[in-house]
Amino acid sequence: MKKGLLIVLSGPSGVGKGTVCSVLRHKMPELVYSVSATTRQPRQGEMDGINYFFKSKEQFQDMIARDALLEYAEYVGNYYGTPRDFVDKTIAEGKDVILEIEVQGALKVKDKFPEGVFVFLLPPSLDELKQRITGRGTETTSVIDHRMSVAVDEMGLIRHYDYAVVNDEIDAACHRIQSIVTAEHCRRERFLAGYAELQAVIEKAKA
Repeated sequence: MKKGLLIVLSGPSGVGKGTVCSVLRHKMPELVYSVSATTRQPRQGEMDGINYFFKSKEQFQDMIARDALLEYAEYVGNYYGTPRDFVDKTIAEGKDVILEIEVQGALKVKDKFPEGVFVFLLPPSLDELKQRITGRGTETTSVIDHRMSVAVDEMGLIRHYDYAVVNDEIDAACHRIQSIVTAEHCRRERFLAGYAELQAVIEKAKA
């Protein structure tokens, strides 16, 4: 069976990663969303293994010690991370996994899973990005300036990614990502690996 892909969608805060990922999953229902592990308590209606893998702090620290996470971070006293077992198992079943994550987390994933497909989502312009952040109406001027400074630094890390997609219009951005996934499945190397396994089986049968 041909293995699935890990598609890592990343980009600066405010670029619209969550919206694009949500629409993309609607357009490509075969995509499996990477479920994160967390030590925070479940909220009403959340289900273990669906929204998150809910872990105790001791369980999470054990996962860190066993190198069972592709990446992790601590936020407001709770741990969040991407379990490697879930990704490996899903990909081995021939299914594609999509992971929507911030830039620093994506670079950690690349260190441990370099065969992933890394897509950087860009704003049409810095002015547009500032408008999107300002449009939320929840940030002070100093916070907006800080987030813009961080975003500029993060965009400098685009060199670590395989593809760049401008989020000028959501459907258009999703179409570009769909094209990337299709192209990646058509890569020569993916067929050669399967062909080599088939040849080995044939040769063994002849012996």
